Amino acid sequence: MRELIVGKTDYKKELNKTRDFFREYILNAKLQSVVLGVSGGIDSALVAAIVKPVCDEIKIPLIGVSLPSLSNKKDEQDRADMVGRSLCTNYITRNIENYFHILNYDLGSEDRVIKEEKIRKGNIKARIRMIILYDIAFKNKGLVLSTDNLTEYYLGFWTIFGDQGDLGLIQNIWKTEVYALAEYIIQNEYDKERDYYNRYNALDECIEAVPTDGLGITSSDLEQIGVKSYLEVDIILNDWIRNKKGDKNHPVIQRYERTHFKRNHPCNLILD
Repeated sequence: MRELIVGKTDYKKELNKTRDFFREYILNAKLQSVVLGVSGGIDSALVAAIVKPVCDEIKIPLIGVSLPSLSNKKDEQDRADMVGRSLCTNYITRNIENYFHILNYDLGSEDRVIKEEKIRKGNIKARIRMIILYDIAFKNKGLVLSTDNLTEYYLGFWTIFGDQGDLGLIQNIWKTEVYALAEYIIQNEYDKERDYYNRYNALDECIEAVPTDGLGITSSDLEQIGVKSYLEVDIILNDWIRNKKGDKNHPVIQRYERTHFKRNHPCNLILD
């Protein structure tokens, strides 16, 4: 899944700047841990690769947490395990299917196999995961790392109170740049032949994987968005947001326009 790049090209500078920001934030806040939801996808894998060296330096644990359910495929869980074991200090796996089953039943489960019902159930799972991540962070005097990127932010491709954490380290870079930065790390920081911790393979497999939210809504993120590649998405969003150039009926632009409420949440009453 290696894509061309839209935007930044100095990935060494970008990586150093991100790590410096992370280090300063954690030290100033006097935090004792950071918690990361590990999905088996490229975004959480990249965040782990970014912060782990800093966590080792300042001697706080990066707690990786995998929270699978029945909608997660085996290959997703296998990649999550690789990332958790090779790129995190501590790694926890907790299946959320029982939590989801109880809550979904109490809320009034429906067996209709339609997109809206899949999205509803997916939102429940995302919010269950965030409850668990924040509970672990509280117990360990830490915070939850966000794994959303800039493309997802503009698409509104996340669940409110479900996906976003406390500290976003890749929300300023496009999805194509996520792949490029991950590629930079494995080529410049990991030695494939001598990588005892298997970090190279863990990150490499996430780069090559079909992107999916793991919620069972569609077979891939691209199918859900209605495009063939993230390069296409990033180019369309760039042109529309910066210059208002593009087909306003394209699914990418329509998704951007109808999700402004997510980027302005909550909407607060302003009194004179």
